[in-house]
Amino acid sequence: MSNINFLENEVIEFKKTTGELKEAIISIVSILNKHRGGKLYFGIKDNGEIVGQDVSSKTIREVSKAISENIEPKIYPVVNKIKLDDKECILVEFEGDDIPYLAFGRAYMRVGDEDRQLSMKEIRKLILKDENEIGKWERKVSDYTIEDIDEELLKEFIEKGRKAKRINYPYTNKEEILKKLSLVNKNNELLNAGYILFAKEAKLEMQMAIFATETKLTFLDIDQVFGNVFELIETGESYIRKNIKWPVNFKSGSMERVEIPEIPLEAIREAIINSLIHRDFKNPKSNEVAIYKDRVEIFNPGEFPEGYKPEDFIEGAGSIPRNPLIANTLYLSKDIEKWGSGFRRITEACEKANVKVKFEIRKNGFMVIFYRKTDEELFDLTGESKNNSATGTENGTQIDTETLILNLLEKTPDITQKKLSEKTNISLRTVKRIIQQLKGKNAIERVGSDRKGYWKINK
Repeated sequence: MSNINFLENEVIEFKKTTGELKEAIISIVSILNKHRGGKLYFGIKDNGEIVGQDVSSKTIREVSKAISENIEPKIYPVVNKIKLDDKECILVEFEGDDIPYLAFGRAYMRVGDEDRQLSMKEIRKLILKDENEIGKWERKVSDYTIEDIDEELLKEFIEKGRKAKRINYPYTNKEEILKKLSLVNKNNELLNAGYILFAKEAKLEMQMAIFATETKLTFLDIDQVFGNVFELIETGESYIRKNIKWPVNFKSGSMERVEIPEIPLEAIREAIINSLIHRDFKNPKSNEVAIYKDRVEIFNPGEFPEGYKPEDFIEGAGSIPRNPLIANTLYLSKDIEKWGSGFRRITEACEKANVKVKFEIRKNGFMVIFYRKTDEELFDLTGESKNNSATGTENGTQIDTETLILNLLEKTPDITQKKLSEKTNISLRTVKRIIQQLKGKNAIERVGSDRKGYWKINK
């Protein structure tokens, strides 16, 4: 008596002979619905004793045909004759992602080494779970081929990863690199993740718009762009960069201009990348960038991880990316630092810049909201910033602005307050306030009329 050196479990099933073919098909479905793949042996008792059976080409065909005809959706197992302890057996290897699978019109689930029939409620729950399964979409074979991949982009990516010391191999060719990145399957078929990351003309969509007020009633600009993940990251970030305010500050004691964005660029980029990593690509709705008078919104379709809230990830709960292949690729190029750090990095950057940010779970997706300051809040430099030193000069505050205006008044005594506003990119209201303060300090005085007079600097 011989026994095989492993036992039945949730992914391995033994059948004594092909006379148990119907029971074998039920076991295959049970394993598929639980683990998406497994192995089944004919010629082994359930206690692991190898008994063997007669195996002919006809037997192999009958097993393959029975599986094909009685399992829905169809699967294409590998059925081979093997020898165990010099006894002929049959090995059936199978896999599939189209859950739920049915055997003879009924669904089953593997529990230990047993096959349990599922109720309709359990089937519905299984379908819902499968629809939201992490990484399922990105692992599917795409409708495109390796020929559609942008080789230059792939080369740039490898070089970027090598500089970041997260990739330790050089570029060779598209096939080999995509295989190393797990973006093709064993047959060198391009996966969805590979397509949307590196395709020349990827159809990934992002909608971008600028609205005149705080609502969507009137828009000033609207654009619909398509591209791969890397293109959309750059496009989305560039769109926001061009359409937010960049107040001009001056280094202490000098005339050197320092432009600081009203929203930290690192937070914007992080939010865009996160929106793509966690997007539900089966959802027809696209990623969105919306710029309002009082806020900037970055939206991605896809449910937030069940049982979690944004605060959990800010506090370091780890990461649950909907598309781990895509996330890992962006990690290798250092476009993301590490999984699960995105919300925390956004929060820290905004706190440092004194910008309010909100993470909001929507019914059909998730949104990061950056709140914008008014012109007065951005350019009113009359008080100490809580992020600045006591003298208020760290990033160019009241004292630096006064110095700037004094220098301009000295060089062009007849300059108007409106021209001062235009020249310094400081709001007219703030310029007027600073002029009044300088007058109050007796640093300047007006000689003559407002129209034909000039500014006198009192030294």
